Amino acid sequence: MLNADKIFNVDDKNFEQIAFEVFQFQYTNNNIYKSYCDLLEKTPSNIGDISSIPFLPISFFKSHSVICTKKYDKVFHSSGTTNENLSKHYVSDIHIYEQSFLKNFIDNYGDPKDYVILGLLPNYMENENSSLIYMVNNLIELSKSNDSGFFLKEYDFMIEKMKSLARENKKIILIGVSYALLDLTESKNLNFENTIIIETGGMKGRRREMIKKELHETLKERTGLKKIHSEYGMTELLSQAYSKRDGIFSCPNWMRVFIRDINDPNFLYSNNKSGGINIIDLANINSCSFIATEDMGSLHKNGNFEIMGRIDHADTRGCNLLV
Repeated sequence: MLNADKIFNVDDKNFEQIAFEVFQFQYTNNNIYKSYCDLLEKTPSNIGDISSIPFLPISFFKSHSVICTKKYDKVFHSSGTTNENLSKHYVSDIHIYEQSFLKNFIDNYGDPKDYVILGLLPNYMENENSSLIYMVNNLIELSKSNDSGFFLKEYDFMIEKMKSLARENKKIILIGVSYALLDLTESKNLNFENTIIIETGGMKGRRREMIKKELHETLKERTGLKKIHSEYGMTELLSQAYSKRDGIFSCPNWMRVFIRDINDPNFLYSNNKSGGINIIDLANINSCSFIATEDMGSLHKNGNFEIMGRIDHADTRGCNLLV
């Protein structure tokens, strides 16, 4: 089993080397991933560059146990409707996930103790199988503030709480699904000057679909904020990307995004064309670090990326369906 500390200390110089080490480890220990690579006739002995490493279609998490070990600490379930076969991510070491999301949060926002953290999400007891809720619950606890917590649907209470916190000059991080953020801010004269809003997506079935730019413009107009942040993560990964402005996401050092041709999944674009999003998440060390998602996006030269929506015919899923 590879050392997790090595994963989180990766940089641009050694990312490819460590990615190959992870690929060799997962090819040897993950039977599902090995079978997929063998079908493509791509093995550690015949791959010459990182872009040739096979990306496992994310749908495999619905039909197979994608894991390198026999034991696991936690199983995260994807959101979805009752008629769907949900993805399951078997996490062999929950501490790796905790290390991943905390280091990434600190790199982007600083110590959780510097904030009151409010979640417009179900609380952990209501949905303990959600990786997003697990993360937010931990950040709430790490904030060490009695004001932090989950407050889904308690909109009037939330508004008064945030006004009180603003009078005390306390910094707030408000993280929630899109429709709940719209419900909270609807028809209210609000000033969220001390607040960072992080939306996690999630609209389908609750409100009219809005592209991210329209959503952010609406929230900025209602709150007086100059920018809205976003979080991009999924059940099948153990890392997140954050956007602090204009829907441009950046990855932690141990995560990379590639864009594939949706008509030829083995072809990766080297320019700014749009296509399917492939992700290398080295924190997924005991699962599969090489995932072909069902999201569309485009990649910038500096490694940042944008989300453009879902690939046609991909299964409906969204954080709003947690509720």
